[in-house]
This record gives sequence, C-alpha cells and structure tokens, in this order.
Amino acid sequence: MQMDIIKIGNSKGIRLPQTVLKQCGIESKVELEIQDDCIILKPVKTPRQGWAEAFKLMHKNNDDTLLILEEIDDKMLEVWDESKH
Repeated sequence: MQMDIIKIGNSKGIRLPQTVLKQCGIESKVELEIQDDCIILKPVKTPRQGWAEAFKLMHKNNDDTLLILEEIDDKMLEVWDESKH
C-alpha cells in the first residue's frame, strides 16, 4: 500500500485508515522504532487494559464463579506437610 506524505503543521505525516489501525490493535498511542531504514509502529498496551469491561461482561453472563474453592482441605495440607519430611 502506497501513501502520500502530507504536511501537518511544521511536520509531515501519513493518514492511516481506521481498518489498518484496528487490524493492528492501535488505539491511541504507538511505539515507534527505526530498524534497517524502516519505521515500525507497535500498539502501546497498558497492563490490565480492558479488564474492567471483561469482568462486567463475565458477571452479566454469570461466568464469574470461582474455579478454586476458597476453603482449603486440611487433610490435603497434612499429606503435603508429611511429604516434606
């Protein structure tokens, strides 16, 4: 895909189609690298980005149950403790 370089104030840039940004997972920030005379743009992801929305959806779908019981089986602890000796 060829694109024209356009003037943006005192700088120059390119316009990226929304479909390209979406395909690459780019939302609002990119990391720019220069490698072997090539410009590489990578999406910047923040840790836990989107977790709040995912948890709300899980709750809505009743898919937020515990996978591991909160209670610990004391018999299993005794067996584990004995195996250390």
